[in-house]
Amino acid sequence: MDHPKDTEDTTHRLSSDVSAIAALDEPTRSRLYAYVGRQPAPVSRDEAAEALGLARQTAAFHLDRLAQESLLDVVYERRTGRTGPGAGRPAKLYRRSPRHIEVNLPDRRYELAGRLLAQAVEEAEATGEPVRAVLHRKAEELGTQLGRQSTAGIVEVLERNGFEPRHEGGAIVLANCPFHALAREHTRTVCGMNLHLLGGLLDGLGEDRFEARLAPEPGRCCVRLEPPAPQQDRP
Repeated sequence: MDHPKDTEDTTHRLSSDVSAIAALDEPTRSRLYAYVGRQPAPVSRDEAAEALGLARQTAAFHLDRLAQESLLDVVYERRTGRTGPGAGRPAKLYRRSPRHIEVNLPDRRYELAGRLLAQAVEEAEATGEPVRAVLHRKAEELGTQLGRQSTAGIVEVLERNGFEPRHEGGAIVLANCPFHALAREHTRTVCGMNLHLLGGLLDGLGEDRFEARLAPEPGRCCVRLEPPAPQQDRP
């Protein structure tokens, strides 16, 4: 789940990733990207053009477009090995950038789940506390922190974090689970984590109109936000 500034960064990153993927939709550009990625050292425009049977100008245009999208890094080296006056200008070379591109539709937050799970395992090993108990506490603490940092309402925060909230009667149902694949294979663990995460978020927002409850349904998040039960109905 994201702080508002993180949400802006995520939106920008998604737009940038989509642009990069769109750039690779052009066949020549895609071939050049794959070729550069296979080489053990940076390559020049001439080398790329010769390898793929392209005009040098065409190779240069597409290589620069890939660099513009941060898919390739540009480096300058003297291929002669000479230095100093008379050594000539360094050649413009290209190598694959370390940039990682991932676009998930609908929104998924597997990195967040992995971070919480890793923290829980490490702390449990250090303290002897059950892993699940640590996971629930960590998730609730994170949700509370994020709620306190936000100035938005519950629906907007849920939208920002990929839950796709929908009003249903007096409740809020979540049409998307950001941890979908994990929840499907490890339902008890991930849904319990999500329940405490959203419970902490409600607490952090000071939101007393809803409680987070497990209510798994096909095609929806396992957690549902419902009005608190009347006091006499509580155990």
